Amino acid sequence: MINSSIGLNDLPDEILMIIFKKLNNLDILYSFHSVNQRLNEIIKDPIFTSRLTFVKWSSDNFIDLLSCNTILNRFCLQILPEIHNKIKWLDLESSSMKHVLRVAHYPNLDSLALYNIDEKSIRCLFTDETLSSNTFKNQITKLLITINKNDDYDEMLLSVVNIYDYIFSVFTHLIVVALYELSYKDCVRLNFDDSLHPNICSSTLLQLNIKVQCFNDCLYLLDGRFNQLHTFYVDLVQIRRPHDHRLHEMINQDDLPNLKCFCLSSNYETVAYDELILPLLYRMSNLEQLGLYILVYVNEIFIDGNHLKKKIINRMPRLNQFTFYIR
Repeated sequence: MINSSIGLNDLPDEILMIIFKKLNNLDILYSFHSVNQRLNEIIKDPIFTSRLTFVKWSSDNFIDLLSCNTILNRFCLQILPEIHNKIKWLDLESSSMKHVLRVAHYPNLDSLALYNIDEKSIRCLFTDETLSSNTFKNQITKLLITINKNDDYDEMLLSVVNIYDYIFSVFTHLIVVALYELSYKDCVRLNFDDSLHPNICSSTLLQLNIKVQCFNDCLYLLDGRFNQLHTFYVDLVQIRRPHDHRLHEMINQDDLPNLKCFCLSSNYETVAYDELILPLLYRMSNLEQLGLYILVYVNEIFIDGNHLKKKIINRMPRLNQFTFYIR
């Protein structure tokens, strides 16, 4: 054994699979593609090809792993055309997403994550002739979006709403949407600013994970525009009584019988617990999972276990999981 020389090709397939599973999928595809027929077959296994992540989180931003032209060209000209029918999920950064999506037809792609996008890039991407087919738009059922911040705050808010409006008008079969990334510190929040935005709606959406500016925005999203929604995670900057003449009408909307899971969080103090939060919860009679992470100012009555049981738990007969941090 001292003088033996064992190369990678001498290892059985089972050992190679164990080794490759410890490595990054992109590194495996880039390093071993076209080395020989045996390795080619191994690296085309769904374990390495079903999800490809071309971005990396670094410090406070997402970095494009295809920023080098050599790497981009190798993937677009050689690797992706060979494995295109095996890919189910792509994580792409705005500067290279158009190149990757145009290079091949992805018949099994149903999940898409787009990072560092802005209004211009998203419109340019989906007005492209190659990507304008209904086949591509209809097959995407899961979408994750992170948006670049803009120095002009008012322009940024309008741009964010326009992006969301455009997304829901283009992708007509969405089931899951996350309009922010949990680790994205500088995420841009949705703010309807008293506008209607009729395109931000879906009859297929089941799960929505989003950060919004205020309680108004939460109520807008639950006004029937997503009538099949069963899971809703929403993080608010503030929970304050909005200055809106339609507030009473918005708070006392119809019940939400399809909603099974609801999570509400906000880091800023609210004095509107009884006025806003409880009436919203009372619309969710079939809720099975509830999460409340809020900071509440109370004048006289302390929110204790008896209060939660009487005011919330007893009014939700299907509730089987209640997690909370109420301070």
